[in-house]
Amino acid sequence: MPTLQASAADNSLEKIKSKGTLVIGTSADFPPYEFHATIDGQDEIVGMDISIAKKIAEDLNVKLEIQDMGFDSLLPALEVNKVDMILAGMSPSKERKQSVDFSDVYYTGGQNIVIRPSDKEVYDSKDSLVKKKVGVQTGSLQETLAKEQMPESSILSLSKITDLILALKTNKIEAIIMEKPSAMAYVSNDTGLATFDGGFELAEGEQGIAIAVKKGSESLIASINESLSNIKEQNLTKTYLEEAGEHLKNSPGETEEKETKSNGMINYWSYFARGTGYTILISVLSVLFGSILGVLLSLMRLMDNKIIRGLATAYVEFVRGTPMMIQVMFIYFAVGYVVNLPALASGIIAVSLNSAAYICEIIRSGLNSVSKGQTEAARSLGMSKKLTMRYIVFPQALKNIWPALGNEFITVIKESSIVSIIGVSDLIFQTKIVTSVSYRGIAPLAVTMVIYFILTYSLTKLLNYYEGKMNHD
Repeated sequence: MPTLQASAADNSLEKIKSKGTLVIGTSADFPPYEFHATIDGQDEIVGMDISIAKKIAEDLNVKLEIQDMGFDSLLPALEVNKVDMILAGMSPSKERKQSVDFSDVYYTGGQNIVIRPSDKEVYDSKDSLVKKKVGVQTGSLQETLAKEQMPESSILSLSKITDLILALKTNKIEAIIMEKPSAMAYVSNDTGLATFDGGFELAEGEQGIAIAVKKGSESLIASINESLSNIKEQNLTKTYLEEAGEHLKNSPGETEEKETKSNGMINYWSYFARGTGYTILISVLSVLFGSILGVLLSLMRLMDNKIIRGLATAYVEFVRGTPMMIQVMFIYFAVGYVVNLPALASGIIAVSLNSAAYICEIIRSGLNSVSKGQTEAARSLGMSKKLTMRYIVFPQALKNIWPALGNEFITVIKESSIVSIIGVSDLIFQTKIVTSVSYRGIAPLAVTMVIYFILTYSLTKLLNYYEGKMNHD
């Protein structure tokens, strides 16, 4: 067995042992490597990679924790210590080796192309897809292969395999490039798919799957390689693949009988309920904190002090001038260098900060809409500036503010879905899980649309009720 050697400066293995937890990052939409399955009524992430991770954690005598996120978010998460290692069917390509270190290759598969069964006579190699639209997973080896070896084809990059499957079935693309075992897993569970060997030319580092860790983690790499060596000696990879296959067989199939008994969306109510709960939680807290900060910012923008007013203005303009997706990823990844915030907390903070900028402008414009004569009359009667704002200006402004404020609250419910990119189990994240475990693309989206409509419509009616009360008063 390999001997564990660590440099004096490398404490990667020691840190994991001292905290007692091994955190792995994965994108659980890639059977048989990692995917969601319902076991004893509970959602679990299973697959060959997960079994390997459990073996490594067992050898280290630590607890295993799994972080599920988009494939293109895995390397940034590793860089800022959100995860200790990546097990996601990742190939140790030359480009990736520049930013991370890899373990020994633990599995060698191949690269397949997935198509619709009706196109079997049309496409039989990568060359037959010249000038056609081909789907790949963002940040994957398949994306690199498509760009290098299929330059005349149009490439669609999406972060989730399930989204690519949906794009293929709805004729948005003609084919998907996938790792062979994953392609075979999807095809074996979905009669609406077919696959064949893509015939790609692969370099030595592109012919296998390995575990990624941070640069310089020599002691951790040595420990991982020792576990992988034990797995190879005991031929456990075969066992892990068989276990993954059993989970796939127990997944809902495409036959009419299973469609009726096992694959109706009602059977996945717990996923939608969990996602709805998180969406409501994120929205409520973001509206609460965003409103508090928005009021503060609006008052700052109305102050005579140029510095305070300038700071508030700069914040509002900056937040409104950058996409929320970037803000969410910045809070989660960049702030991770200083404070290791959980994904849920990062999502709530990002949405709150974003919403505050818009609420600030809504309140400021509402306050400015009140006639200056009202303020002057109140001050002439001896009321202080604070009392004037509280009893004269704000009650009148609230009637003008309320409709726009209601629209912002509704927008928060819908835009909070962006937090799914960092692995928060909101409604969109859970929808993708249902898509993965049910092998159905349209039905989960339809259910999610209905849920969002119910949430927003209910809030709209509530806001309209209170708006009517204010108008009556």
